[in-house]
Amino acid sequence: MKLVFASNNKHKIAEIQNMLPEAIQIISLSAIGCYEDIPETADTIEGNAILKADYVTKNFGYDCFADDSGLEVNALGGAPGVYSARYAGEHKNDGDNIEKLLLELNGVSNRKANFKTVIALNYQGKQYVFTGIADGEIMRERRGNLGFGYDPVFVPAGYDQTFAEMAQQEKAQISHRGKATKELINFLTK
Repeated sequence: MKLVFASNNKHKIAEIQNMLPEAIQIISLSAIGCYEDIPETADTIEGNAILKADYVTKNFGYDCFADDSGLEVNALGGAPGVYSARYAGEHKNDGDNIEKLLLELNGVSNRKANFKTVIALNYQGKQYVFTGIADGEIMRERRGNLGFGYDPVFVPAGYDQTFAEMAQQEKAQISHRGKATKELINFLTK
């Protein structure tokens, strides 16, 4: 089975392809001739995933899936949430986003947070939505150099390591994206 993954994020593409069974192959946006920056104008994580999947299906005619993820910090009322990638500005710089987050949490004792991923799948004329959540907390400084995004400052509940200190296989078992992808795989392999 081949499915278009509506993402240009090389880290996400590699992470999800590594989780999928060999029978499911990801086709990139560039492979179908989609070079546009797909608009992410919804005000929810789920809304953005649906927008991206619908864009590919409508404009290119492929079955596809898209994801959107966000970090939701309790002390910040759920921020950065849907704006996680551009928290520190439209240039979407991971380091700047982390810096802003740590500044906003300076002196804050409640550092509970969760990562949320929503995958929207357009398949055989129907749409399906899968959600994964990883609870944890935000560290006071960066640790680790694996992963991407907020991984260096996020420690999942029950662990001592940040996502950026974990091997990809270990992270995939417990991460928000891993959980949502498992739901997608279960659906596709039934």
